[in-house]
Amino acid sequence: MVKSNNSGKTASEKTLVIVESPAKARTISKFLGNNYMVEASIGHIRDLPSGKKEMPETLKGEKWAYLGVNVDSQFEPVYIVPDDKKKHVSKLKKILSECDHLYLATDEDREGEAISWHLSEVLKPTVPVHRLVFHEITREAIQEALQNPRQIDQRMVQAQETRRILDRLYGFEMSAFLWKKSLGKSAGRVQSVAVRLIVERERERIAFVSANWWDLLGMFQTAQKESLSAELVSYQGRFIPSGKDFDSTTGKIKNNDLLVLNETQVLELADTLRNSDFVVENVEVKPYTRSPSAPFTTSTLQQEANRKLGYTAKRTMRAAQSLYENGYITYMRTDSTTLSNEAVQAARSLVRAEYGPDFLPDQPRIYVNKVKNAQEAHEAIRPAGNTFRLPSQVRAELAEEQFRLFELIWKRTIASQMANSSGKQIIVTVVGGGAKFQVSGKTIDFPGFLRAYVEGSDDPTSELADQERILPNVTPGQPLKCIDLEAKTHTTQAPARFSEAALTRELERRGIGRPSTYASIIETIQDRKYVVKRTNYLVPTWNAFAVVRLMEEHFLNLVDYEFTAQMEDFLDSISRGEADQSKYLNEFYWGNGQAGLKPKLDDKIKVVDAREICTFPIAMQTLVPGESPICVRVGRYGAYLEQGDRRATLREELAPDELNLTMAKELLENSQAAEEPLGLCPETQRPVYIKQGRFGPYVQLGVIDENDKPKNSSLLKGMEPGQVSLDIALKLLSLPRNLGPHPSDGLPIEAFNGKFGPYVKWGTETRSLPSDVSVLDVSMDRALELLNQPKLRGRGRAAPKEPLRVFENSPVTEQPIKLLDGRYGPYLSDGTTNASLPKDVSAEQVTLEFALQLLAQRAAAGGSKKKATKKSSVKKTSAKKSTPKKSASKKSTAANAAKKSSTKKTAVKKNSKEASAE
Repeated sequence: MVKSNNSGKTASEKTLVIVESPAKARTISKFLGNNYMVEASIGHIRDLPSGKKEMPETLKGEKWAYLGVNVDSQFEPVYIVPDDKKKHVSKLKKILSECDHLYLATDEDREGEAISWHLSEVLKPTVPVHRLVFHEITREAIQEALQNPRQIDQRMVQAQETRRILDRLYGFEMSAFLWKKSLGKSAGRVQSVAVRLIVERERERIAFVSANWWDLLGMFQTAQKESLSAELVSYQGRFIPSGKDFDSTTGKIKNNDLLVLNETQVLELADTLRNSDFVVENVEVKPYTRSPSAPFTTSTLQQEANRKLGYTAKRTMRAAQSLYENGYITYMRTDSTTLSNEAVQAARSLVRAEYGPDFLPDQPRIYVNKVKNAQEAHEAIRPAGNTFRLPSQVRAELAEEQFRLFELIWKRTIASQMANSSGKQIIVTVVGGGAKFQVSGKTIDFPGFLRAYVEGSDDPTSELADQERILPNVTPGQPLKCIDLEAKTHTTQAPARFSEAALTRELERRGIGRPSTYASIIETIQDRKYVVKRTNYLVPTWNAFAVVRLMEEHFLNLVDYEFTAQMEDFLDSISRGEADQSKYLNEFYWGNGQAGLKPKLDDKIKVVDAREICTFPIAMQTLVPGESPICVRVGRYGAYLEQGDRRATLREELAPDELNLTMAKELLENSQAAEEPLGLCPETQRPVYIKQGRFGPYVQLGVIDENDKPKNSSLLKGMEPGQVSLDIALKLLSLPRNLGPHPSDGLPIEAFNGKFGPYVKWGTETRSLPSDVSVLDVSMDRALELLNQPKLRGRGRAAPKEPLRVFENSPVTEQPIKLLDGRYGPYLSDGTTNASLPKDVSAEQVTLEFALQLLAQRAAAGGSKKKATKKSSVKKTSAKKSTPKKSASKKSTAANAAKKSSTKKTAVKKNSKEASAE
């Protein structure tokens, strides 16, 4: 007798389950029986064509073929299966032909719903089709989903399709316009708005005028020798200003009643007050309570991981995706702050067990969603399961990056169900000699949720100590002795640039885009060179200034914040079945009373002056009669300064707000001086110049013309343009230098100034030059001496660089942990294991704890062990040797290149849901 299960299937029937990723497939297959076959779609199996060449032959002649959307007929999309997916689709069809049921178990958001729909459309199943939805990959969640399958939600599919078409129309049409005007590489519906936010902040920084003021810090002492430091807040009834009291565009005080002191005045005041009698005027005590933050959404997870762990949005989502697919956390693309009843009980049980009943509130905490129409899954990001494993229990199972994110999610979830913290805020006012000083203190009477999680800190215990500021126990009327009065200066600060976390928060606050796409948006605007990352902040390029100016002056509605947010509202209304897809797309593209995107672009292509759009006068210029203004021009190959016939290249690393009139004049003068040659080359009689390029100064032989590209050579590291004479310039232009033939085989020995520093080369053998040997002067004897030495690993430097930093000894190797500057960037070494720093971690951010964790992770993975020196490397060169052997490092490089190539091919196939940007 064949046994039947609750879903209507018999135990002998075969079932195909399709998810998006292989990792998710492996995890789910653990919870299903032998009759289930779990396969991955590997993201979308079909999409809009990338251009006209991918369109079906019968449609290539259509005027809208380049869009892949029939804008003349209800905006019907054309879907194709990409070439790299055809083989995989055939495989899925074959497996399905052998099965009796099909379960589509893609993610439960709109993108996942669309993937399921595309699978159903392409595979054309003749067996029953069910939609499985779950927000965590656990045995219980999978079994519950199997018992309660549903059908594909066509409204969610239509909402995703509308978004995809809208982004295609905007992206393709606007990008083509930018290309025609040589203004940019691409445009996106949300990426353009994100760039505008960053540019607006930079404009504020450019317009900012700093202000300076002084005050006093008074050091007082009680009769019991207890110290109290307080700041001057007023003198003779006039208050001392703070930064917000100054106009950011003029640097002037907003309220003339405030007392603005300069250095001389504040020192005179200090002398006046030193001998005054001081007493405590008032002690104000205010009780306070603080509630925990809600569990993580996609946006708040990205923000907090950036602040606390230094992770980029992309890195956070990569780690979260892995945690979800392997069953450690719930679905990581969500707008919801809601926790299921099971999760609430699991969190409360842990609070009681780990922290005690005093830390558990009487009733579970309920969090209300702040995001309008939250629809990306139905629960906040939390540890998976009905009982939560402790971080210590999963540490050995996770890579360091994943563990740190899991621990962050675990702490935030537990803290969200803990009691409030409470304490007292204390303000002590001290008066004397007509002056008033104040100091604030804070005590924590009950830490509550702070015991588990402090927002913005990795170490709750340490943060608790930092938050408390204990003041001496003083009372009104109590006399104090003035020990010292210290003059302090203050300067107003320009508005801070956006970090990834701050930009994510601002986009979400304005209701622009979806949190699940913020990571790809931030990545895209950097890839397109609209934004560069400096430390942890996003700096716009001049190209971004030009594009934003174009959008604001000619297409304002497309970068209007309210208009873009309303687009999101409309897409949400489609998912609820309240709006018509084709009507909205028609109004957006063609217009309704007002010109839509297409007619507006057709009109503006005739009137937009790209030169005007790309010209930015330098602020605060006072021109003499007949003098041309100094402007920044954005050209095809980068930004440059222009004043009449004079031009000067702007270095790429120079931020827009750092360019002032003084610097611009200096750059133009230096550039003009570069037009005057250092002299003539005695061999060619051509002029030799010193030039300033986008990547730094260089020397050039001759002038650029249509028939000749002049030879040039970069200056050596540490060499300043003012130090370059004609003789030195000629030596630089002579590189590589031929030092002569090698005694053993007659092959030439040459001296080069390479990308990674100066070196000598003989055949395939290379040796880096020590810092005390110049490539311009190295002799044949010194070159032979270096070539006879065994080649060192890495960059092969005979004189290794000094470590960037040295930490304490490793408890494993008992050798100092060093942060070194390698050929491919900074890396850590404990004498045995090497570990490269992640790309988004700077050398300044590395702590001993981080170094130990990274080295331990690398050692556990079995990679980057320091290799012992081979015996052959110390053998003398054989007399029979006629040509130098191919170095081991070359083989290693080839192996690494092959590995990178393989990795790159794999990366191309990654989930298009993660790769796409709005």
